[in-house]
Amino acid sequence: MSRLLIRGGRVVTMDPALGDVDGDVLVVDGRIAEIGPDLSAADAEILDATGTVVLPGFVDTHRHTYQSLVRGLLPSCTLGEFMGTIFNSVAPAYTPELMRLGNYVGALDALDAGITTMVDWSPSETPDHADGAIEGLRQAGIRAMYAHGMPAGGQWWYRSELNHPADARRIRAEHFPSDDGLLTMALALRQPGNVVDEVAVNDWKLSRELGVRVSVHTAMRSGGATGHPIRSLHRLGLLGENTTFIHCTTSADDEIAMIADSGGTVSIAPYVELVMGHGLPRITAMLAHGVAPTLSIDTVTTSPGDMFTQLRMALALGRAEALPENPEDPFTPTLTHRDVLRLATLDGARACGLGDRTGTLTPGKAADVLLVRADSIRTLPLRDPAATVVSSADRADVDTVLVAGVIRKRGGVLVGVDLPRLRAEAIAAHEDILTRAGLKTEDRAAGE
Repeated sequence: MSRLLIRGGRVVTMDPALGDVDGDVLVVDGRIAEIGPDLSAADAEILDATGTVVLPGFVDTHRHTYQSLVRGLLPSCTLGEFMGTIFNSVAPAYTPELMRLGNYVGALDALDAGITTMVDWSPSETPDHADGAIEGLRQAGIRAMYAHGMPAGGQWWYRSELNHPADARRIRAEHFPSDDGLLTMALALRQPGNVVDEVAVNDWKLSRELGVRVSVHTAMRSGGATGHPIRSLHRLGLLGENTTFIHCTTSADDEIAMIADSGGTVSIAPYVELVMGHGLPRITAMLAHGVAPTLSIDTVTTSPGDMFTQLRMALALGRAEALPENPEDPFTPTLTHRDVLRLATLDGARACGLGDRTGTLTPGKAADVLLVRADSIRTLPLRDPAATVVSSADRADVDTVLVAGVIRKRGGVLVGVDLPRLRAEAIAAHEDILTRAGLKTEDRAAGE
């Protein structure tokens, strides 16, 4: 039996029944056993949490993880430019080994930033590419939902008549025979408009056959090809609690209500949505309908890979939505820093079907734990621990990260990672991908 005592932190449990606690967190065999002041340390390894905020690890509900190897390629792009560059050039340039390395680097990037759970929205040019992507996640030791997608070619994305790749059945059987591991499975599907109705029906039927969740890009400014896809899914009888809708920036109010009524969930990526022009995140409308807009990074070709950026963007945007049209009327926002922190923890876990496993520091749940320094020049003095995390901290303050009780980062350093070697591999892979993609030197510099 392994015992770890996280001692002396300001604990933000995100569990409404427990609240905040000044004290300790006892971890036994990878699970949270007890939370409280002055817990017994008998036979336990001590992890000194003095000067930190202890909270659940962040949950990133949508990331194209493999794109870590082309980080910063499209820093100021439009959605059309992104799709054209990635779908037509970059994604097809990946080999299975590059998929493995990209997912390994991307998952480590997430862990380094305090993200303990992520949804990897992953294309699959071939079965070997899918196997490589899964192996990269496994090597990193992160908790992840591998969302199996389709190849990147245009024939898959505009009123496509191609069903989701049948290799999903093999992947479910070989890699995910149960749902109890750190890695679980979903399908990365396409919305009506990207596919004809018959394909949408077949794809959702496959998700239910396999017993896996669905993650789907939905309702954004993408050339008018998609209309109001949630209405289409409702008409086809495909809405359900197993589906997470990504972006929804152009979803009408009735569509958001349909998501709520179905028990579905939403993932937004505020930074990318503004930079690429998806549209303004509909945070207030979603919350008004009882839908939690969980947070995601989306892609590091354009966005930072940390959750702190998304927390602050969501808080600012959600409050700005409450500005009255008449400047003489009072400003009465309702969204708070603790609300957005819940979006990035408990609500995110629920959107992954993992709300009973992670997302809060609750006895019985997995010890997915984040320690954020509250005594750095950026964060001191500590007053409200949740405010420190949302308003002041950044990646540099992520001191320690645990996934299922295993320490993946300690004292600000990733554990068991040969960073010089990995850096060299990633730089070589970056050049290899751009060469294979046929991007010119000036394109690389401009990121277009």
